[in-house]
Amino acid sequence: MAADVGSGRMSWLYEPESGANDLDETDVRVRPNPKGNKPRTKIRPDTKDAPTGMILGVDLGRYRVLLDSDARVVDATMGKEMRKAGAVVGDHVALAGDLSDTVGALARVVRVEPRSSLLRRSADDSDQVERVIVANATQMLIVTAIASPEPRTRLIDRYLAAAFDAGLQPILCITKVDLADPAEFLANFDGLSIPVVLNRSDEPSIDELRELLKNQRTVAVGHSGVGKSTLVNALVPDADRATGIVNEVTGRGRHTSSSVRAIRLPEDFGDAWVIDTPGVRSFGLGHVKPENILKSFEDLYAVIETCPRDCSHLSDAPDCALDQHIADAAATDAADLKFARRVDSLRRLMSSLSTAGKSDD
Repeated sequence: MAADVGSGRMSWLYEPESGANDLDETDVRVRPNPKGNKPRTKIRPDTKDAPTGMILGVDLGRYRVLLDSDARVVDATMGKEMRKAGAVVGDHVALAGDLSDTVGALARVVRVEPRSSLLRRSADDSDQVERVIVANATQMLIVTAIASPEPRTRLIDRYLAAAFDAGLQPILCITKVDLADPAEFLANFDGLSIPVVLNRSDEPSIDELRELLKNQRTVAVGHSGVGKSTLVNALVPDADRATGIVNEVTGRGRHTSSSVRAIRLPEDFGDAWVIDTPGVRSFGLGHVKPENILKSFEDLYAVIETCPRDCSHLSDAPDCALDQHIADAAATDAADLKFARRVDSLRRLMSSLSTAGKSDD
């Protein structure tokens, strides 16, 4: 049965003329995506003029950000394009989205501004994966107790090495000096030109700290139970940082502060911040470069430059120029005790980089 071609009806026997139904790209109908999503564009929104702020704290992926424009604190989450980069307390970030202070409002972090400094630590000395603690700090306040719990010289050496590596000015604060005499302990740091502040446990004094912390952004570090949070509460009475007691059996403090938090100091400190950190019992230095520590000892650097290549500058290093300098001074009855103490301090810090897997006690 053949259909009448002239009537417009077609049959399987009908063969159209050549070229009558040839298709090209203009005849293709672009159907909508069956999943219903639009094609993504590579053109991202411009965030050059986005409002900025400082991160005060991080809790379960939520960032507390102090806006630079009107000093309001808003909640934010990390934008999708920034999730691999991340941000920490002290970072200056750009925000987009809902910047209101209503309940449930959530902004997005879309850019992290360049950092002036970065304090880091690793899990242990052999681990090259670093964990960023604080950004844009200018000073490190190393808090330790002279008793209850006992001071840990090697841990303080590690804090000093991390501070020199990050370019921070270290300050040593000894608490609970009413319980024991700190003179013998402080003799370990005679060769370092760092400020030392003494504080009592019954009457915390902030008079000495005021001049040191004025117009600075200071990160407070130390192991548990030494009085970091107590000191922060004395500096800022309404900070309300949790404090604890030291276990009489183990001699260790409890981990009371569980997160890093930036707290603005009173007006008489100027534009100053203190960043309280949780207590730690170890501080890995797998990320620290020895040359950054060497550069912190400017008075020794001229002698160090004359050392043989690959010299470790430790006491067992052959032909170390530091030993030769001390020996030459002793031979001429011009022994430089300060230089010798500085060399001892340098070697103690350098040795802290080569004690992988050992305790910080």
